[in-house]
Amino acid sequence: MSITLNSKLDEIPGIGPAYIHKLQKLGIETVRDFLLYLPRRWDDYSHIVPIREIRPDEIVTIKGKIWEISNKRARSGINITEAIIADDTGTVKATWFNQPFLIKSLKTGDEICLAGKLEWNHNSVGMVSPAFEKISDEDESGLTHVGRIVPVYAETEGITSKWLRSKIKPLMKLIYSIRDYLPEEIKREQKLIDLPAAIRQMHFPENALQLKKARERLDFDEMFLLQLAVLNSRKKLNQERAIALPFNEDLIKGFVHDLPYQLTNAQRKAAWEILQDLARMQPMNRLLQGDVGSGKTVVAAIAMLNTAISNNQAVLLCPTEILVKQHFTLVSKLLKPFDIDCVMLVGSTPKAEKEEIYSKIREGEARVIIGTHALLEKGVEFWRLGLAIVDEQHRFGVDQRAALRKESLSTKTLPHFLTMTATPIPRTLSLTLFGDLDLSILDELPPGRKSIITRIVPSTKRQDGYHFIEEEIKKGRQAFVVCPLIGDVTGLESEKKSVMVEYQSLSKNIYPDLKIAYIHGKMKSEEKEKIMSDFAAGETNILVSTSVIEVGIDVPNSTIMIIEDADRFGLSQLHQFRGRVGRGEHQSYCFLFTKSNSEPVLKRLNALVQTNDGFKLSEVDLEIRGPGDFIGARQHGLPDIKMKNLMDLALIKKCRDAANNFLAKNNLEHQTLLYDKTKVFDAILYLE
Repeated sequence: MSITLNSKLDEIPGIGPAYIHKLQKLGIETVRDFLLYLPRRWDDYSHIVPIREIRPDEIVTIKGKIWEISNKRARSGINITEAIIADDTGTVKATWFNQPFLIKSLKTGDEICLAGKLEWNHNSVGMVSPAFEKISDEDESGLTHVGRIVPVYAETEGITSKWLRSKIKPLMKLIYSIRDYLPEEIKREQKLIDLPAAIRQMHFPENALQLKKARERLDFDEMFLLQLAVLNSRKKLNQERAIALPFNEDLIKGFVHDLPYQLTNAQRKAAWEILQDLARMQPMNRLLQGDVGSGKTVVAAIAMLNTAISNNQAVLLCPTEILVKQHFTLVSKLLKPFDIDCVMLVGSTPKAEKEEIYSKIREGEARVIIGTHALLEKGVEFWRLGLAIVDEQHRFGVDQRAALRKESLSTKTLPHFLTMTATPIPRTLSLTLFGDLDLSILDELPPGRKSIITRIVPSTKRQDGYHFIEEEIKKGRQAFVVCPLIGDVTGLESEKKSVMVEYQSLSKNIYPDLKIAYIHGKMKSEEKEKIMSDFAAGETNILVSTSVIEVGIDVPNSTIMIIEDADRFGLSQLHQFRGRVGRGEHQSYCFLFTKSNSEPVLKRLNALVQTNDGFKLSEVDLEIRGPGDFIGARQHGLPDIKMKNLMDLALIKKCRDAANNFLAKNNLEHQTLLYDKTKVFDAILYLE
């Protein structure tokens, strides 16, 4: 049977059921997957050094003949295999541990290539556990594991890089069956090698220059495809039409003047940018990005007011019922003087009430609609939707976001589209990932906000932390306690804090005289609403919660945020938790409880201690993550994008210019191979 790119793993010689299962963990199902499973780094063993020139503590590659080889057993019981290797300049000893089978494959007189670190051993320099490969005159393809630049792959139990190299190498003859999706004009303009050649050089580079060319080709591909998808999305959007919503300057100025607080300059600028977009017949596609507490909701309210007052509808889609209720309370209060009918629609809304709301939306009576996924149900039909706003869009799927981008009953136009996020993203990253969007950033906090004091609390200081919290509560303040898990846990997770265990401990042992409640995502909506209402009303002293309180909870009297097992959360999520306090006049605190002494963990937590600026933290987060994939398919269902490429301004500009030039002369949909490759980025675009 001839093997092709589409052949399954069981058609490859030497790969049985056990290996197939392990390879599937790495995402490898076919020969094509095998060839596209690229190395994560390379070890350069290409420079072969004469034995007389080797030095201790160096990693070197040597080539010679085996003079002698034998096994012996140490007093500890460890089996030791020793070989003397000689070339024309001298000899060196190579030692391997617990590999007695080596003397069956390595014989005196065999020519061998070895690579490894030189170490002192009994007053002589030797190679300990070196990588090696026998040199055979019959092997026309050359060395695979040493004596060259050697690929190192992401591994799993039972699958080593050496094993992967040995299986991938015989398949390289199929590499030229892979079709190159990049047009010849692009490769010519950018001086890029062909895709099959790039993949071959990634696996088995001839030299450092060829590896550099291969990496340049694939790095370009990754960013070019993203830019092409993003710019083509914007190109299609430019061909659509929206309802022009004129800027009602006098009304909006009066609204802003009557607010009980002054807008920040950032809020004013963002509102102006949005209002200018709404006045055009081209659909707005804008991202409003603001740190926790920066005032995104009032900016959204200005846009909704301007929409509703011109006889159109505005909808705000939120990920949770708690957030919907909070937004609805604030927005309806702000818009009350203008006699605008605001409605709220969530999953728990009674059926009869839902039907009434459906009718109001369909007839155009409801001008501002705020809700959860319930807004995407079949019965919801908008009469004249002028503006669609999605809060925390990453919590909604592609189809869910696209459901809001449909024509209204009385028009054949798309709504203007505004996305809000409280996750700060570095500007470079925003422009790269969201290049099809216009960007408004709220990088100021409202005046009078006090900086939140953040402290790391190790196990030895836990009791001190409890005492401080009790003193604050005696002053009338309230506290959140966030845990990573919900209920009782066993096994590896048994040491981690859970909501139910912590609730029992705090209410029975630590604070028996205080009113303590708990909340988590698996509770019924009515129950969660009641618990949050009681906490907001000050009837509860401490609320123990999972990450359900991550977004949008606003209780000004809550001044303490305790995060249990803080090392279990990402830096951005920790910052979101912290943003639940510090919203009132009193000094607020965030305590990061951790048992970890790990240097990377403490570095991450210390970043939170040192700054309250979410944008700075997002940059630190990228720096701490280091090289590798910033967006991983396993986490987000998105293609892997190397972080170094996302932060490479020169590469981004080159790829954006190339994508712009290409789209100016070509219809992407007519380039089938190329278009199919860009479709994988649909999940991060706003026009699906």
